[in-house]
Amino acid sequence: MMATTTAERCNDTFQFRIADIIGKKRNGLPLSSQEIRHVVKETMRGQVQDSQLGALLMAIWLRGMNSEETMSLTKEMVASGCVLTWPEEWHGLLVDKHSTGGVGDKVSLPLAPALAACGCKVPMISGRGLGHTGGTLDKLESVPGFSSKQSPEQMLEILHSVGCCIVGQSANLVPADKILYEMRDVTATVDSLPLITASVMSKKVAESLSALILDVKFGEAAQSPTIEDARRLAHSLVSVGVSLGIPTIALITNMDNPIGHCVGNSLEVIEALKCLEGKGPEDLRELVTRTGGYLLWLCGQAVSESQGAEKIAKVLDDGSALQCFRKMMEAQGVQPDIARSLNSNSNLGKASHIEELIAQTTGTVELIRARPIAEILNALGAGRKKATDVINHNIGAEILVKVGQHVEKGFPWIRIHYEKPPLHDTQRQALQNALCITDRPAFTPPSLIRDIIVSHDKKQGNDTTVQREKANN
Repeated sequence: MMATTTAERCNDTFQFRIADIIGKKRNGLPLSSQEIRHVVKETMRGQVQDSQLGALLMAIWLRGMNSEETMSLTKEMVASGCVLTWPEEWHGLLVDKHSTGGVGDKVSLPLAPALAACGCKVPMISGRGLGHTGGTLDKLESVPGFSSKQSPEQMLEILHSVGCCIVGQSANLVPADKILYEMRDVTATVDSLPLITASVMSKKVAESLSALILDVKFGEAAQSPTIEDARRLAHSLVSVGVSLGIPTIALITNMDNPIGHCVGNSLEVIEALKCLEGKGPEDLRELVTRTGGYLLWLCGQAVSESQGAEKIAKVLDDGSALQCFRKMMEAQGVQPDIARSLNSNSNLGKASHIEELIAQTTGTVELIRARPIAEILNALGAGRKKATDVINHNIGAEILVKVGQHVEKGFPWIRIHYEKPPLHDTQRQALQNALCITDRPAFTPPSLIRDIIVSHDKKQGNDTTVQREKANN
């Protein structure tokens, strides 16, 4: 497998001025594909001033982009770098998943090896965490020796031998996205729907996938605050994916409570290993099995989502997914003796201090607010505010209760793993406020999956019509 460059394009037929393009978008007019191509090409050449690029991004944030503009931007971002190519015999088997980010979201860790154990090839390109959410690569790097830096040739070798890899974005893959994202980050334009769509989908198109699933989260701890916001983003993502030939589905999932019981890098790896042993939290297992089930259905490896979910559950329960995970870790730099012994009892590093907080009232857990828990852990060193920050993989939290559970006053509900400095009173109070207890009877919480955005033509990926199907809760 080689990386085929598409960065060299023919000269534009027309000449454009960046200032004129900014003014056009400022006035709410759509940009032509030639204008968008000119912007991306000149940006890659270093011919667009930071002030101009920031002004254009803000104009897009304010005025938006129609579907044709979003599609053109996605294509041009793909063309700024290389496109991965794979052996012909893998056609139909190459799958990936993207999440918009959530607290305790370790789904990718058991999902990738479970899909590989089912016969898929998973070239998963993941990122690091900024703000209150953690990144998949940060979690994996809590395992000593793990390297996310793998060349296209190394990725091919790992996919041949293991079936899955989880790597960082290479410098040659959609380099325009790196430039634009860094500018979006400092110009308050990260949450632009067309810019998010182009950023996410350009990387997935460059992976040359057979099928893609998107986990679009909504809620207090998500990028999309409401389910309506999440649906709009999901429709945009799915529409672009299907139009560019990738069968694509989006799950709309709730992100008010943490996923699973653990938040923090090494603790989340341990919880992912529990899932790979056929155990672990029910909400995590449901997300893994149903996400994997839809992907197996989408690429034709299962006749239905439910049959696909059963296949994923089987490889979790019989240990074959765990074996794939261990092989992937070894292939990506972890010493063989460590990789081959990874399990939920592994010691991946422990923080020096632990503090438990107790429930202050008796009642039923209505909500465990994810965002303040994540923000406090980040302040303690578990996350980063800027890309160059160094994180402590051992800092995290264990949630000792779950939504719907009856608890008594004085019952420990959260265990914080920390180094120096210790928790201060303001942080303790913020954590106590994250536990919401009511006097209603104990209950079974609803599924995190609240909606599904599905393309009509799941196998050919050539029908741009998108429908929404209600999830079976």
